[in-house]
Amino acid sequence: MERLLQAPITLALLLSNLGVSGYALMADPSLLRELSFKPRRIQQHDEYYRFLTAGFVHASGTHLAFNMITFYFFGPLLERILGAASFLLLYFGSELAAHALTFLFNRDDPHYSAVGASGAVSGVVFAFCVFFPLRNLYLFFALPIPAILFAFGYVFGSIYAMQRSDREGATGNWIAHEAHVGGAIAGVVITVAVIFLQPGPQQIFLRSMRQIFG
Repeated sequence: MERLLQAPITLALLLSNLGVSGYALMADPSLLRELSFKPRRIQQHDEYYRFLTAGFVHASGTHLAFNMITFYFFGPLLERILGAASFLLLYFGSELAAHALTFLFNRDDPHYSAVGASGAVSGVVFAFCVFFPLRNLYLFFALPIPAILFAFGYVFGSIYAMQRSDREGATGNWIAHEAHVGGAIAGVVITVAVIFLQPGPQQIFLRSMRQIFG
């Protein structure tokens, strides 16, 4: 809990996701439809708010827990490295980019719906990989794997899932695989920009690179 108290933006985003998603799942399931990412509704009714609101509702308790546990492990450290303003830019920039890519791929599908903070969380995970590419992440909390391998596996897995969904014609399953890819790309781009513009993150990045390359 102490790490969250030292990272107020991470704490606020966690509580927002838990509160909105928990209420939708347990008290008002109609919120999933009202807040989800629906490209056709955006095109026909100018419901652009869905680019943001879809990131605060989840398809199930498992979906919510997976995203929030991942965010809990990476968010506080990156918030301290980047600072509050840049961390907010990373989170919401990744989410918007994730939904933009999702919109590009699914804008002609009248039945498509997706929810979840996966795009934003992907951006946070890949930002971590920019700073610490060889630090071990623990897959399933047990199997150590370098962050950069996890990152590439995550991207290729999402691309495979996108292609499989296209082949099988799967729509409306609430999980936007494109969002993982879009969020990952945005996370890297935003983080690199911050490193160039801010001396604090730049020093941490250079120190990490020196440890890797001697």
